[in-house]
Amino acid sequence: MNRTRTRTSALSVAMTTILLGGAVLTGCSSQKPESPPAGSAPGGDAKQEAPKSVKPVKLDIIEPGSGLPAPDQDQIKQELDKALGIETNLTVYASNDDYKNQLNVRMASGNFPDLFSVDRAQLKQYVEQGLLLDLTPYKDKLKPTIDFIGADTVKKGTLNGKHYAVAKAPQIPYNTFWIRKDWLDKVGLKPPTTIDELLEAAVAFTEKDPDGNGKKDTFGLTGGKLGAFYPVFGAFGVGGPGNFYEKDGKVMNAFYDPAFKDALAFIKKMVDTGAVDPELLSNNSTPQFQQKGIKGQAGIMWIDWPNVTKDEFVAQIKAVNPQAEWIQLPALKGPGGQFEGAYDIGTSAGMYAIPKGLEKNPEKLNKVIELLNYVSTQDTGSALVQFGIKGKHYNLENGKVVPTELMGKEVNYSWLYQFTGRPEVEYLYVKFAKQAPFIEFASKQPRISALNGFVDNPTGFNSADAQRYIDEELAKFVYGKRLLTEYDAFIKTLETSMNYKSYLDAGMKQLAELGFGKK
Repeated sequence: MNRTRTRTSALSVAMTTILLGGAVLTGCSSQKPESPPAGSAPGGDAKQEAPKSVKPVKLDIIEPGSGLPAPDQDQIKQELDKALGIETNLTVYASNDDYKNQLNVRMASGNFPDLFSVDRAQLKQYVEQGLLLDLTPYKDKLKPTIDFIGADTVKKGTLNGKHYAVAKAPQIPYNTFWIRKDWLDKVGLKPPTTIDELLEAAVAFTEKDPDGNGKKDTFGLTGGKLGAFYPVFGAFGVGGPGNFYEKDGKVMNAFYDPAFKDALAFIKKMVDTGAVDPELLSNNSTPQFQQKGIKGQAGIMWIDWPNVTKDEFVAQIKAVNPQAEWIQLPALKGPGGQFEGAYDIGTSAGMYAIPKGLEKNPEKLNKVIELLNYVSTQDTGSALVQFGIKGKHYNLENGKVVPTELMGKEVNYSWLYQFTGRPEVEYLYVKFAKQAPFIEFASKQPRISALNGFVDNPTGFNSADAQRYIDEELAKFVYGKRLLTEYDAFIKTLETSMNYKSYLDAGMKQLAELGFGKK
């Protein structure tokens, strides 16, 4: 089997169509039981012990990804296999669409992988088709994994009260407002601490020639579409457009928060000054607006720390203007508090599921559980899949991981084996030691906890159509093409024509079942 695949076959498309058309194929795994079926599981009943095997147990694992070396060059695989008595066969797909197609084909044909990546939509689909193993009865065996990822993370892989997928340990937010400190000095302003001061700085950067070239060729704020204003929404105490979050002990959707319309009014005020990137709504990717900051066109960006502080970008900034000084701004104060926007605590960097058919093969199932637990154990497997082999790729000095030159050369693909994630802050401090102050600053800003990652789209709700309508109408509001007095009419159309009411109701119900809004 090839270790990396990047093309979609006609068979993939055909079989995917069959699956999506509603064909539910269960109990037809090509994997033959190597021992009798396990005993009953619910209620913590004892499971049948798997027979001991003298041969390595083969584990077939698939996921999206790239950069995986050949098996004989894969030092992480070799260490895992030796430690656990397994033979891992990891296949990665550079294209996420290709991965989804291939996974659909395998699930439809009964050729189940032993462990595989799923997103929330796939999780829901396969659970409804009865193809995934309910991990709830295995919680005791999975205790090291559950302790590692945390109880709240378990909820991300939960559906209908049952645990079907292991979500990776939580990540941390990267974004903050960044501002040109040298431009502030030029126009005689201090770093903004409120949204009104932010507006003042943006206008000054547009009107007062901060680069000193005698031309009116700069503007204040840039970013990715309306995402550039997330800290402004936060300053009004609301999440981003469509966010679910807890407020005053209840679950709230941003569109129904009275302060959301006030935030739109302030954003319109900023746009009306001419201090906002005129191409804001066409900034579809980070490089589009990042380069406007690097080249000295814009003085304020809402952006992640890597795209400002990595060596390659520092070099680009200095090449344009050696005196350029970008600094992070703390969360700005506003009428609703002081929040650096919202951060979705329901999303995950990845989730991994086990096929239901594997319960008929307890030896292999136990090995999958051992693998998950091993990469969740900090001093052994977790350290391996983060940093490589101790004494070769890293050393410990006073309890801290110190990389060797070989880490970046030989095991920069190790993230592909981080099936349960990693302790994010500690990992980043090792990998990006020079950027540690910026990482810490971004991660510690106060944020509204969005909950959308826990919510599944109900049947009949087309999220793409709804999002397109939302984007179009919010743009009209902030660019003066539609009056804010028509906001209620916007909501009514969203609820009816876009079926948003069904999504809202389903979300409220699902979040209540997970315990949110019960303070």
